[in-house]
Amino acid sequence: MENQINFKQVPAFSLSKTSGNNQSTQPEVKQYWSSFLQVVRESTMSQDSSPLPNMQSLSLDGTNNAENDNNLEDPSPSEITTDTGNTWYETAARFEDLGLSEELLKGLYVEMRFDKPSMIQSKTLPMILKPPYKDLVAQSHNGTGKTTCFVLGMLSRVNVNLKAPQALCICPTRELAIQNLEVLRKMGKYTDIKSYCAIPMGSKSPDLPIPKRMPLTDQVVIGTPGTIKKWLSYKKLSVREIKILVFDEADHMLAEDGFKDDSTRIMREIKASSAHCQVLLFSASFNDIVKNFIQREIPDANKLYVQREQLPLDVVKQYKVNCPDELAKIRIIKDKIFDLGEHLGQTVIFVRSRASASALHTELEDSGWECSIIHGAVDNDERDKIVKGFKEGLTKVLISTDLLARGFDQSQVNVVVNYDLPVIHDSPSEPDFEVYLHRCGRAGRFGRKGAVFNLLCTEKEFMLMRKIERHYGNCMAEIRNWDDNDEFCAALRAARLL
Repeated sequence: MENQINFKQVPAFSLSKTSGNNQSTQPEVKQYWSSFLQVVRESTMSQDSSPLPNMQSLSLDGTNNAENDNNLEDPSPSEITTDTGNTWYETAARFEDLGLSEELLKGLYVEMRFDKPSMIQSKTLPMILKPPYKDLVAQSHNGTGKTTCFVLGMLSRVNVNLKAPQALCICPTRELAIQNLEVLRKMGKYTDIKSYCAIPMGSKSPDLPIPKRMPLTDQVVIGTPGTIKKWLSYKKLSVREIKILVFDEADHMLAEDGFKDDSTRIMREIKASSAHCQVLLFSASFNDIVKNFIQREIPDANKLYVQREQLPLDVVKQYKVNCPDELAKIRIIKDKIFDLGEHLGQTVIFVRSRASASALHTELEDSGWECSIIHGAVDNDERDKIVKGFKEGLTKVLISTDLLARGFDQSQVNVVVNYDLPVIHDSPSEPDFEVYLHRCGRAGRFGRKGAVFNLLCTEKEFMLMRKIERHYGNCMAEIRNWDDNDEFCAALRAARLL
């Protein structure tokens, strides 16, 4: 078989489950994994140095959405600001430096196909895994390995002999919760750790209502704030043994127009029951309002920030497309995105509202174009089916509201189209800079190339675009003739997609 690993080259080694908390790896374990990793490198390297096929696959059902690619986008050390107070941490050059169990090291190397920690992982993992287990606020751009940081943190803090929830991760959407659970189960494959996904059930779910269910005994729980709150209110989710609480996409979880009330209530309830619980906040962006909230609630937390001006929107090429009217936007999607995009991977089209999503989807399907649609009003079972089909490549184009703007990892997405620019809900004349950043982050995942096309036709849209450019200090290239195939091809070549 092509690229088959010769496991006979690896020294014989017996793995045994550790009891209680994960123990530090012994020297012979380090030597084993170094030997194993060397064999993997030598066995998987072809003459043209191309990676193994499907190396990025993380999903339990075979989808390609995981963070297990070695092409993570690292900021330079000078772009990272850390504040750890009086506590000193040594940067981890290798996963072996973190005192991880044998089972977790095997998961990282064998299942995740990691080589070494990314820059962000090397700095944040010691803060998470080493005493005194201080709270952590970490902001870094998409594709730098944030998910691995908190997933590995949760797995490493669990006592497998204690059948009670010990780690809790709260996410803004069911799609992100499912995705994070897939990563956790992949990384923790060789452990005995049990996990549960606390998300709204679909109409066809056979599960009993929460009040009629037995209390959770799974050691890791990942879910959405509303469902987590229900489990807590019915006393079916004990928080007495919670050691680590994670908020993924924390800027949205703690924002006034997000899940601030639910997040605050959950955090305070856990802190009251488990005084030594470690709180981790991860996101690609934090605005000043959220930073002020953090200062009030967890003032002594360790902090890691990537400078805003260094957040790499230049990882993907961004373009302004002058459209004479909205009909031209639809024509661009039909004639350019579908036609030119056949060989580019997958595309996500972001719209502002559910009505816009449905109208655009109907228009495209009536014209014979195949695409998927997802938004908050779609039934949960259907949402899961749509995401699964897109990740498996059954459809090439997905129309979405900002439901999938944050954290949605699909390595084959190379093109993002902003059919509508994101705006602040209560101030529609102001762009939502953070959401724009997150939308762009869906393309060019983990160091791959990507392109973003912003379709503009009204004066308001041009005004919003100017504000986005000023905010990020980024003057975008312009496609003046919306109907010119040569201009679009040149843009895709500049993005190295053609």
